[in-house]
Amino acid sequence: MNWRERIQLAIDHIEANLQNEIHIEKIAKLVCSSKFHFHRMFYSYCNVTFAEYVRRRRLTLAASEVISGDSKIIDIATAYGYDSPNAFTRAFKKIHGLNPSEARTEGRRLSAYPRASINNFHSGECKMEYTLISVPEFTILGKSKEFEFEQFVKEGPSFWKQYVSTDEYIKLLDITNGRFGKHSKSPLMSAYFPQENGSRDQFSDVLGLESSSDIKTEGFEKFTIPAATYAEFNCTYKTSMKTNRKIYGEWFSATGYERDKNKPDVAAYFPKAFRPIGEMGIRWWIPVVAS
Repeated sequence: MNWRERIQLAIDHIEANLQNEIHIEKIAKLVCSSKFHFHRMFYSYCNVTFAEYVRRRRLTLAASEVISGDSKIIDIATAYGYDSPNAFTRAFKKIHGLNPSEARTEGRRLSAYPRASINNFHSGECKMEYTLISVPEFTILGKSKEFEFEQFVKEGPSFWKQYVSTDEYIKLLDITNGRFGKHSKSPLMSAYFPQENGSRDQFSDVLGLESSSDIKTEGFEKFTIPAATYAEFNCTYKTSMKTNRKIYGEWFSATGYERDKNKPDVAAYFPKAFRPIGEMGIRWWIPVVAS
């Protein structure tokens, strides 16, 4: 079963269970994937996070029932997984811009999010260049923050933007004074460590630099980048998120590789002197195994 078929299976399962509990770890198992990998593949195919897709579809169908006027709003809220009328009202208003009771007024405009379709996702026209490399185990030193994937999409960039303006970040950079790491060949990197033990798609996002035996920890956290085979992709800071989405949405499907379990994705940064940040070089390492 290729990834196109897996995403379609996931969509079919979601649509059949919009009035039941839907857990990402169960759907990930259904399509033979980790939560971390599945969520990124789903986001790449559908251009929306898993949780947001479920929320939008539930509230689209709930709105149809609300405006029909045949059921009590509290019963509709319960049917679509909301524990209280207030929680349902807040979610409904966020999607539709008005309260459920207001939606029953004739002439009110509502939003409808259709079932996802992946029929025309791949054009086959774009070329993606990559290199498979073997990387030994090494450690990085830095700052970490735990995110759920949906939270990271919304809040991650602003969190790190604020962090790089702090004295702590300057202290981190001073540890190596911009020297490139022995294995990473970069002065600074981000690593994304999946956390597969819980029921949610959580991961640790680490901003750091390669450590060595002669470097003091200076109060920063240490993390291990495990030895692995990585697919290496090069892009710029401006195109980095688009490139990552293409890796998960097109490259995995095109090559047949699978993501290597709980090993981290790594983005290495290569600043260019006197050039805008958008032109900064980015190198993605994605851990892979043959399917």
